[in-house]
This record gives sequence, structure tokens and C-alpha cells, in this order.
Amino acid sequence: MGEATIRLAPSGKEVRCEPGDTVLSSLERAGYALPNNCRAGACGECRTKVVSGDVDQGVVLDMALSAAERDAGYRLMCMAKPIDDVVEIEFGTDDAMPKLFPPRDRVACVVTEKTIRTPKIVELRIRPIGDPIRFWPGQYLMVGDGRAGAPPRPYSIANAPRPDGEIALLVARVPDGRTSGWIHDRLGVGDRISVAGPYGTFIGDPGTDTPVLCLAAGSGLAPILSLTDAALRRGFRHKVTLLYSARTTDDVFDEGLMAWWTAKHRRFDFRVTYTGDDPPDDARFTGRIPDMLGDLSTDLGGHSIFIAGSPEFVDACSVAVREFGADDDHVFVERYHPQSPPETPAPERLATV
Repeated sequence: MGEATIRLAPSGKEVRCEPGDTVLSSLERAGYALPNNCRAGACGECRTKVVSGDVDQGVVLDMALSAAERDAGYRLMCMAKPIDDVVEIEFGTDDAMPKLFPPRDRVACVVTEKTIRTPKIVELRIRPIGDPIRFWPGQYLMVGDGRAGAPPRPYSIANAPRPDGEIALLVARVPDGRTSGWIHDRLGVGDRISVAGPYGTFIGDPGTDTPVLCLAAGSGLAPILSLTDAALRRGFRHKVTLLYSARTTDDVFDEGLMAWWTAKHRRFDFRVTYTGDDPPDDARFTGRIPDMLGDLSTDLGGHSIFIAGSPEFVDACSVAVREFGADDDHVFVERYHPQSPPETPAPERLATV
């Protein structure tokens, strides 16, 4: 298939799709923020209705796109490639989200630091050899090395943009994870790697004028750190509360940075809640975040809320904050889906061939 046109309904705006490109990559190159996460047909975040025209859906997981959704015309844009010259998709006219920077492929970088943060998480600091990667706080990069048997995987950026272009990534070791294992066990300081990005739409509106509540668990702290770093640097005038869920004290890191932010920005507050059976004696909060939100606030109306972590953590927190009055339009989430390889659906479940 040659070049195609992606038409956005109902606005009628058009985006060019190069041969072989997916609809998602074409939208991103044009600066549009379509929600996405795994980029492998596994999470369903980029589910969008195709109004007219046809796409090759490729191989996707049934749990990411059900048979009923396929029948209703929905496709996963991360895998969809146009078959017809014009493909019209349902894409709102609201341009309130910041325009995205076009992602770049095969950006050569050097590993400048590698630090063990917890028994399961390492922090990787990399710098591009060429031009810095332009990104919005909260976005992620694809990192991997096919020659080393490490397929590309998404890792959220854990810092705000810096003049020297350095980027911090938090990488949690995943059981049997080829890419996280490669990063933890084989990648070293001074090594060269290739990354792609930025991707993702877990980004805040720079014009936000509300108190902010950030909820994170595990390496889900990465995009939260990036968003918080950027907000505090620009002199954000509202209260910013960062609540982190940890099983034990071994799971808590960046305490020095949190202490410095607390000292420098009087409206910043960092709190840890411990979910393990033996919390420290001086723990101010214990239990799961959804269960102890009432100890923090009884009214989250008018707050901007950012939640990042496993799908189970994000979903439970999303329900809880809404019970305390959070507005749907002000709740932003980033789910860290397991990196399972796509499976081929049964022939009768395939959307297109």
C-alpha cells in the first residue's frame, strides 16, 4: 500500500500516512496526542473507531480488542495500517492537549550512569550523542537491543527536560523479562544504546491552575517525577502532593530529592504509605492508597490527579479518587501493562486481512 490519508472526524483535518506506517505513528508525527501504551496490540489504550476506509489490523490480543468492539468498527491504532487511500477515524476536535514532539527512531545514546535504586529497580541515565530528545514530562522512550535479545520496551522518563539532554529512566526487573534483564545484568556505564521516542500522552497541561495529587507505585514513580520536576521548576503556585505506595523501606528511593523539593518548595508534600506486614515504627501512613485517601483529603474536587503503576493499582486508585469527588476530566492515568507478546486471534476474530 502506498501513501494514505488519515482523516479525523468530525473536524475533517487530515494527516499523511507514509507507506508501512501505522495510524498511531502518523498521528504522533503530526503532533496529535492519541492515548497509547504498549505499542504492540496488547493494552487496548489506542482503541479508536474507524468511520470509513479499511486498515490492516495486524495481530492483537483479544483482551485488548474484543469481538464486539471489532464488530463495532474499533481498531488498535498502534497496529493499524491503512489499506484504502483514505481512512477516516473518530478523533475529537479538542486540541487542549499540548502538541507532541515528533518521535525519532534510532537515537544513539551513551549510558552515563547506572544506579541501583531498590532491589528491583535500577536508574539508567543516558545522553543522546546528537541533538537532545524533545519531550513532554510524563512521556516514555522505547529501549532495547535486538542483537542482545532484548526487544524494545517502553520506559517512562523520570526527569524534566534538561539543557544537556540527559534522560533518567527507572527500570523494574520483570520476571523472565528479556529487556529488563539485559538492562539490569548486562548494560553498563559507557555503553551505547539506541532509543526511540518520545511517546505517550500521560502529560499535564502547562496551564493547569489547580492543586495536584500524584499517586504512584513501583517504577510508576518515573513519569510522576518528571511531571513534578517540571512543575516545580516553573514555579507552580498550587499545592503538589506526591503519595507513593511501598511494601517496605527497601522500596523507597529518591528520599534526598524529596527532602530537597520539600525544603525548597513549601507547597510540595511527599508521603509514603507502607503496605507490607511490618511497616517502620515512624510510618505516618500504612495500607493501600485507595483505602487511606480519606486520611489525606475528604474532597478532591478541583484537583488534577496523576496516577501511574500497574493496571490493578491505577484502576483501584481511579475509583477511589472519584469517590472523593475528583472530576473525570482531571484524572490522568498511566498503566504499566505486562509486556506479553501478541497472540494470533482465531481466524473468525480477525478484523481484516
